[in-house]
Amino acid sequence: MGFFLETVLGGLMAGMLYSLVALGFVLIFKASGVFNFAQGAMVLFAALAMARFAEWFPQYTGIQSVLLANLVAFAGAGAVMFVAAWIIERLVLRHLVNQEAATLLMATLGIAYFLEGLGQGIFGNDIYKIDIGMPKEPIMAFESVFDGGILINKEDLYAALIAAVLVAALSLFFQKTATGRALRAVADDHQAAQSIGIPLNRIWVIVWCVAGVVALVAGMIWGSKLGVQFSLTTVALRALPVVILGGLTSVPGAIVGGLIIGVGEKLSEVYLGHFVGGGIEIWFAYVLALGFLLIRPQGLFGEKIIDRV
Repeated sequence: MGFFLETVLGGLMAGMLYSLVALGFVLIFKASGVFNFAQGAMVLFAALAMARFAEWFPQYTGIQSVLLANLVAFAGAGAVMFVAAWIIERLVLRHLVNQEAATLLMATLGIAYFLEGLGQGIFGNDIYKIDIGMPKEPIMAFESVFDGGILINKEDLYAALIAAVLVAALSLFFQKTATGRALRAVADDHQAAQSIGIPLNRIWVIVWCVAGVVALVAGMIWGSKLGVQFSLTTVALRALPVVILGGLTSVPGAIVGGLIIGVGEKLSEVYLGHFVGGGIEIWFAYVLALGFLLIRPQGLFGEKIIDRV
């Protein structure tokens, strides 16, 4: 029983990180109705900015405080993502208002390649590290309850708590604030939202800024765990089954979908891996997402689309 709970707990912590990346997809889709292929590039770009700013700060100021360097780097990377959001809206999205979804989709592909190239040009293409002080040594818990206790990775636990706080804050933002309600209105119908005075351009800047902050936190956590390298763009691919499972328009769906995928991956690897061979954790989520596409294409919490002819 203890080993089973240990596996489930590890899956829940991994699932919260998947949910964090998936939120970037959901935010952009809710505001523009387009799947944002640039989310992985945004995670990489934000992580590169933070890693390099944290490295440059002691070099140019002489201040060796790791905490201060990380705070400055986080603020600087956040400012970079805000500027990037403003430029994207100003130069790209503003000219594509009320265009077809395919047009916006191609625009996000272009943004993705641009951010990857810009990040490499400004920050370099080496492997960098982000040290935000998360402890990496594991701990044993519930030793008095289960024989041998439950092994918990403290780094994963801290990362999951950070992701959970951000996810909860974004959920409250969408449900309780006027800007959040405006974002939902824009997602439902661009033209109707404009007709009642909701400024579409400003809303798009806000949502890309929020998505940029989400990408920054995700990049910071994944960069701390894996190192900041260009393979971080593939982290977004791990979130694709999450948004398919939870629904592209649902913030709670991103949370629940991430938890289901995280737990499912861990349990399948442990209990099914010896039947089908190793590596089931890599493709399990995509098989599960395929099954949902066949049964419930809109996901668990997505809105069912009915076309009347």
